[in-house]
Amino acid sequence: MLGSTVPATFNLKVSLMSQLTPQNTHLGFNGVETRVPRRRRRPKVVPYLAYHHLQHHSLEPRSVFCRIVLTRVSNDGGGAVDASAQQPTSPDIEELNSSSLGDGYVSLFVRMLGLDNDSLDREQAIVALWKYSLGGKKYVDAIMQFPGCINLTINLLRSESNSTCEAAAGLLRSVSLVNLYKDLVAESGAIEEITGLLSRPSLTPEVKEQSLCTLWNLSVDEKIGVRIANPDILPILFKSLDDEDIKVKEAAGGILANLALCQVNHKIMVELGALPKLAKLLKNNVEGSKVIRKEARNALLELSKDEYYRILIIEEGLVPVPLIGAAAYKSFRPGLHSWPRLPDGTELERTSKTPSRFGASELLLGLNIDDKNVNIEEVKVNAIIGRAQQQFLARIGAIEMEDGKRESELPSSWQFTLLPWVDGVARLVLILELEDELAISRAAESIADASINEEMRIAFKEAGAVKNLVRLLDSKNQDVKLSVTQALERLSISNGLCQVIEAEDIIDPLIFNLRCPDTSHNLMQKTLDILARILDPSKEMRSKFYDGPVNGLNKGLDERNSSNFPGGKTGDLAEIDTPKTNTRKNVLDSAVIGPLVEILKTPTPNLQRKAASILEFIAITNPAMDMVISVDIESGLDAIFQQNVLKDKDSDLEGKEPERYALEVEEAGLAISAASRLLTKLLDSQQFCRNIDASHFTKLLRDILKSSIPLHCKDWIAACLVKLSSLSGPKPNLEDPINMEITLYETIPRLIEQLKTSSSLKTKEAAVVELNRIISEGVVDSTQAVASEGGIFALVKLIEEGSERAVEAGLAILYNLSMDSENHMEIIAAGAVLVLRRIVLSQRPQWTRALHVLRTLPT
Repeated sequence: MLGSTVPATFNLKVSLMSQLTPQNTHLGFNGVETRVPRRRRRPKVVPYLAYHHLQHHSLEPRSVFCRIVLTRVSNDGGGAVDASAQQPTSPDIEELNSSSLGDGYVSLFVRMLGLDNDSLDREQAIVALWKYSLGGKKYVDAIMQFPGCINLTINLLRSESNSTCEAAAGLLRSVSLVNLYKDLVAESGAIEEITGLLSRPSLTPEVKEQSLCTLWNLSVDEKIGVRIANPDILPILFKSLDDEDIKVKEAAGGILANLALCQVNHKIMVELGALPKLAKLLKNNVEGSKVIRKEARNALLELSKDEYYRILIIEEGLVPVPLIGAAAYKSFRPGLHSWPRLPDGTELERTSKTPSRFGASELLLGLNIDDKNVNIEEVKVNAIIGRAQQQFLARIGAIEMEDGKRESELPSSWQFTLLPWVDGVARLVLILELEDELAISRAAESIADASINEEMRIAFKEAGAVKNLVRLLDSKNQDVKLSVTQALERLSISNGLCQVIEAEDIIDPLIFNLRCPDTSHNLMQKTLDILARILDPSKEMRSKFYDGPVNGLNKGLDERNSSNFPGGKTGDLAEIDTPKTNTRKNVLDSAVIGPLVEILKTPTPNLQRKAASILEFIAITNPAMDMVISVDIESGLDAIFQQNVLKDKDSDLEGKEPERYALEVEEAGLAISAASRLLTKLLDSQQFCRNIDASHFTKLLRDILKSSIPLHCKDWIAACLVKLSSLSGPKPNLEDPINMEITLYETIPRLIEQLKTSSSLKTKEAAVVELNRIISEGVVDSTQAVASEGGIFALVKLIEEGSERAVEAGLAILYNLSMDSENHMEIIAAGAVLVLRRIVLSQRPQWTRALHVLRTLPT
């Protein structure tokens, strides 16, 4: 314990120290900035000797407390900078640090932190130690040699005085800068106490800054970062991003950027709402927020490494753009036009036939493109603005610049940057026009990744991406060809863009990829995807009966509004009048049909399905079907109908994951369904019917009908079986085994599915009436099929809430089911007893039928 003269000595020391520090002066060192608050002082009587001793040393510029550098506020923010690499080099400081006087006062102030001292003395002691720690690692080491110092400092975070909390958090900030002491600070409970401090309703910006900067320093350590990423601290950090104080924002952003470096933290950060907050900081280009934008970008780039989170980031209005280096942009040559054009190549309407003498009218038209009087959709205006900005940056050599540095010269982990979608879309299209093949490949991949919704796909179309991508399909570089095809495949998901892509003469290069023997599996898959969407047989059939736009190009396309996509309107594709080209005729060639049939024989259901769809389109386009029949298409169909996954026995399924097996079965079912559609269409040809082995395909399809493929894949199998059975002549319905199997394995399961999932009572009523008709006709095993498909629960529920007609049919089916004692327990479990009793007691028209069912049940 200290003697009675210690507080007087201490207060005089702090008083003298305060006289050395001008008011409203900030104290900083090595990029760490700290604001020293004004202090209260209590007058005390100090013995002459003590005063003389302090006067000789404390008022000297070399004093322990003069080691801190007096400076005005700088623009440099504090944060996670290791002080161990930043030692003070002043000879005066080195001299005084070794003096016993400095060490003696450190011990004195540490002792004054004790809980048994006056709160004002503790406050002045923590302020002195905080200022002393700003000298660097050696001074922090001098403080840390006293055990319990950190615990006493953390205890002061509970103080009601803002100045005490600021000084305590500031000292923890200085200590946590040294890697050696990070674990000690975290294990002493600093994280929990700082969380409680930041949860207070009213705090000064200085306290917030010092507290958050302490967490910033600690978050550099991955293990400590996992502790910081908790539901208590993260909402505080998100709220701090909206704080008015710039330093508080920077510290919160820095913490989130550090936390994002650890993949373990990604899930909780996203769940608690990190993406919208960080995206807002990056999109809002506010003056003086460079550090915040940098930290927000760092955090989002780390989160974007996850595919799902990358989609969420794009939905927030940001586009990942590859960093390709300034040298790649030197090959950019902007196209010169005598009249302005839209980025997609559309020429603007001329208002006068005679151009101005010096081209002023053309220039003014381009400059005033965003004028309200110009009748151009906002999505097109954004495309023009984005193109103009990115081309301007490329021309002056300022592209990929961030704070005077080229982004490509930043750490190697920065392979991408994030831009608002107007700039990002324009930048990606600009890269497609360069000569660097690696850059083109990366840009095309980014376009594929960013095409997540209709808004983004329309934005790329308006920016001119389609024309450039189709042009690059002729590239000899296989990586470029694959990435470009992948981008076009993602864009073709939009029904409206299919016609736009086809109008660019894309079918010929796709057919070349199809016929090339060196085409990789991935490239073949993406090629077939695009062809299957353009040559969709269902669209072709609609075009034969409907004289109007095809591929979803309907006038009055719905306008889509989105807060993250400026302008909201995605453009009216109905205005695009692109007549069908003659390139479709090139598909009607045996040189194309042959490779498609070979694809049918491959063991990949996904490729088989698309090839069968294209062949069906060819069969519809060519009614004679001579081209299709001329090749050995039966062998291809036979390969599809004998899927290996359907031959697996129960013993073969032991090592397979249930989810993966279910996916394989569904893919096989879709391929079989497409092949069944093709076979049904081919059966319209008499020549094909004479040559086909109908009994063989009938047996294959009957086996498939009994398999576990999804129900929605069985409809075309049933239709194909009916058409195959007609080749052998008509038979009575009840004697025809094919009809019976179709009823058991397709019709009844489909009706039960309607009873379970449909929200329309009319649909349910029609389904139960049809089901009752099938059972009343005496189809063998029909009641067993209803029970095995789980129809009992759906029937009881419909009897309880359905119409009179539905109740009548449902009771008839339930009575037939109750004839089998094996169904009794399931009927009772479905709650049928209570429902039936209510019908009987209420004397409804069906009460006698309900009573008969009750008598058959063991109740």
